[in-house]
Amino acid sequence: MLSTALHLALHALVPLAVALLFFRGQWKKAWLIMLLTMLVDLDHLVADPIFDPGRCSIGFHFLHSYSAIGAYLLMTLWQPLRLVGLGLLIHMLVDASDCWRMAGFPLL
Repeated sequence: MLSTALHLALHALVPLAVALLFFRGQWKKAWLIMLLTMLVDLDHLVADPIFDPGRCSIGFHFLHSYSAIGAYLLMTLWQPLRLVGLGLLIHMLVDASDCWRMAGFPLL
């Protein structure tokens, strides 16, 4: 339960930190755009079960696939999609941190 709460908090707090550090003049807009990338989790709706706290999302859900992550990286190179790509990469990093934790790797 605590792990799930921390996971959800990181999905909001990491984009907030990035917005405040790198997009200071328009941090609210940057944070909102990056928060909206949480919609990438809609791919969980086609999984059975929809939520499994012991499952690694990376490589399991289609919007969390390695090819999708590559596309998110490319999005950061094009200005109109930069914040969306950045938000999606942050989302994947937070999800990956859960995978590393489940595999027994300590987090910094």
